[in-house]
Amino acid sequence: MKALLFAAALIAAASALASSAQAQNYPWCAVYGGGMGGGGQNCGFSTFEQCMATLSGMGGFCNRNTQYVPPAGPRRPDRRHYQ
Repeated sequence: MKALLFAAALIAAASALASSAQAQNYPWCAVYGGGMGGGGQNCGFSTFEQCMATLSGMGGFCNRNTQYVPPAGPRRPDRRHYQ
């Protein structure tokens, strides 16, 4: 009985501390060179320069991430004046 209570408390604590996973959202993808289509792709780069620096010496190219959604900008203040 004690083991069951301990296991329940452990599961409750783990679920309370767990954070939700979110997909990465970056504008540049590195396409690594590889023969016969064996290269990989990593869409985790903020700038074109960062992407190219990663590929330096191993070959490949950088593309814009077609799945990238830029973060929402600040809201404009409401300019309506009520009297």
